[in-house]
Amino acid sequence: MKRHDARSSAVDTIQRELTAFARRARGRAAELHPELSLVAYSILDLARERDGCQATDLAEAFLLDKSTISRQVTVLENGGYLTREVDPTNRRNQLLRVTDAGRAVLAAADRQRRAAFTARFADWTDTDVAAFADYLARYNQDG
Repeated sequence: MKRHDARSSAVDTIQRELTAFARRARGRAAELHPELSLVAYSILDLARERDGCQATDLAEAFLLDKSTISRQVTVLENGGYLTREVDPTNRRNQLLRVTDAGRAVLAAADRQRRAAFTARFADWTDTDVAAFADYLARYNQDG
């Protein structure tokens, strides 16, 4: 097989496997919390990571339109997982902050995800897990 054909085949495999990963993640999201979608979890997680952010930041980060973000934020607010605060640097803006209830949901989800990943990698060597982590970090670095 020529180098180009091998690379093209590898890219096809990566695309297929990442799609399968995303499908599995969406399917398992309901196991983490039956009322929250994977998108809602992701929004909550990013708001936690950034210690608050604006809805426009979320739309940009997830490449989603503002109406989609607005619907998800409303679900999270209604569930008591997210709250709005006036941005102290620009009082016209609102910051979305994770509540204690939101942190508790994320902590529980983090524990479940970690257990699932730990089980999935049980027969991998430490070197393989470290290499996979490095490759994922490299892949997502510029994304």
